[in-house]
Amino acid sequence: MLARTGSSGIDKQPVAGAVAVGIPAYGNSGLAGDFISDPEDHGGVDRAVYAYSREDLDLWQAELGRDLASGVFGENLTTVAVDVTGAEIGERWRIGSELVLEVSAPRTPCRTFAAWMDEKRWIHTFTQHALPGAYLRVLVPGSVRAGDTVEVVRRPGHGVTVGLVFRAITTESELLPQVAVVDALAGEMLATVRRRVGA
Repeated sequence: MLARTGSSGIDKQPVAGAVAVGIPAYGNSGLAGDFISDPEDHGGVDRAVYAYSREDLDLWQAELGRDLASGVFGENLTTVAVDVTGAEIGERWRIGSELVLEVSAPRTPCRTFAAWMDEKRWIHTFTQHALPGAYLRVLVPGSVRAGDTVEVVRRPGHGVTVGLVFRAITTESELLPQVAVVDALAGEMLATVRRRVGA
């Protein structure tokens, strides 16, 4: 199944050399050359970059019994030794010498993702494991290349992590009040959370 537009940009492949991130032509968001087929549900300032950890991909690889290449979940960045699920909303990452990104939201699974993975009950399975990966907004444009160091330069300290937000909006609604007070959460998701808690 493809996105509503009839196409999908989920199939990400490794790139040699530097890739510009947050260039003006992208409205200070996104990666140069990244294809977003359904801008209503993907991309934009709050979802400019999607990161997933190689360690979490390795867990899925063992569970599913098949090789999972970096990029298979549609992530722009496959990280190593970065706790993506444990990253706090509003946490800032410096990548390379100039690029600064801010964690804004967890990814929620969609039908395109399920069709791409071709695993029975994939949305349910992905949701139950609560390893969603993180969307990030661009604070300081720059470039990224394979092997760049990811440094956490700011951690808000409120404890509302990517994983907690994902569980709150999917399976543990009792966590929603904690999430509703975090202004750095992606705008559309924050508005939905606040409606659900009556804030």
